[in-house]
Amino acid sequence: MTLNDPSSISQEPQPPRGSNPPRTRRRRRGQLTVPADAEGRAALFQSLARRAYPSYELFVFAILCGAIIGLGFVIDSQAVLIFGILMAPLLTPWIGLLLGAITGSARFFGETLAALLISAALIFVSGVLAGFAARPFLPRTFNEAFLHSRLWWPDLIVLALGAIILTISFVRSENKPYLPSVMLAYEFFLPLSAGGFGLGSGVGDLWPQGVLVFLVYFAWATLFGFLTLIALRFMPTNFAGFAFSAGMIVIIAVILIGLMTGGSWIPSTGPRLGSQVATSTSSPLRTATETLPPIMDATPSLPPSSTPVIETETPTETLAPSPVPLTLEITLPPSETPTMTLTIEPTPVYARVLSDQGGGVNLRKQPGGQYIATLDNNSIVEVQPETQDVSGVTWAHVIAIKGNTKLDGWILQSVLVVATPIPNWQPSDTPTITSAAITSTP
Repeated sequence: MTLNDPSSISQEPQPPRGSNPPRTRRRRRGQLTVPADAEGRAALFQSLARRAYPSYELFVFAILCGAIIGLGFVIDSQAVLIFGILMAPLLTPWIGLLLGAITGSARFFGETLAALLISAALIFVSGVLAGFAARPFLPRTFNEAFLHSRLWWPDLIVLALGAIILTISFVRSENKPYLPSVMLAYEFFLPLSAGGFGLGSGVGDLWPQGVLVFLVYFAWATLFGFLTLIALRFMPTNFAGFAFSAGMIVIIAVILIGLMTGGSWIPSTGPRLGSQVATSTSSPLRTATETLPPIMDATPSLPPSSTPVIETETPTETLAPSPVPLTLEITLPPSETPTMTLTIEPTPVYARVLSDQGGGVNLRKQPGGQYIATLDNNSIVEVQPETQDVSGVTWAHVIAIKGNTKLDGWILQSVLVVATPIPNWQPSDTPTITSAAITSTP
């Protein structure tokens, strides 16, 4: 039974044979009219459910789509990703999920939900395998994987429009809605595959951020698809339908509120698809400090005093006492030894950015963490002594100047070229010059 069947659409008088109906009447026949009687509504729902029932093509095209998307993440190519989305399966089972909830059919709801979960698992597993295939080529920057594993408000707007158009196109026409299905597949499958790619490759925080973005997008699209069916007068008619519909709305609300308001993985602002904006970090700017020598409080050394001796003449008289020598001796304490210490700051190590792919490298807040800016090739950075090893990839701490802004972050050590290599990226010891002790001997 189709939507143009007389049993499911309001009856109209047929024109005489051989005459053409007016254009307005032909257009009215192509529009959806929900029957008022229970039998007509049941026939209409049965026709829509038969068209939305999943087939083996859903899983075959899911495997093909997942393999091409994984290849696009490995070679970091946006064109390959778009080609993979064009090979995505038709997402009419997603409409079947909504119809199963409205009608209260537990079996149909479970079958369509299971089919969607299996297809999503195939996409995710393909991303994991692509991540393992990318391990021998590390370290590398995977810009597309990082972009599609983040939540962006423009994508939510596109996703809402795609869900509304797909729902209306499906119920008002028997033609397969390929274009709106591609819109949903783009938002569903790319974050999901990016999460699997991060799990397989161990790069950054792609996992589980990509899976969380997929859950938010799926709940968001389901909410707008459900509201569109209600606007088209597809209302629950029994207790099971009301229970399924209320439960779905509650689950969607919990997912959206929990993930969109409580996650630090959601950037507040940001462009999409390559238009990156450099942001300055909140860490204070480093200032060069000079170590001054301590103030000396030296006591000058006085020459030792001579010992005066007072002698008296010996009188000729025998009764005079014998002379007694009088000695006066003054002893001064030795002076303190002055010490002067001079501390010299280590010479800064500068390096040049030279990446063989992409024309530059991403500067991140932590190793493999939040994106800060893109440093072009031949940019000069100041290399700091700290390094970190994350999943076999060495990250270097650098300070860069971009747009009159001082940026402090981490980049891949392999893209840095220095004039004088420093072993293990450690600064040389700080030399200390100590003046010779000056001691005066009393």
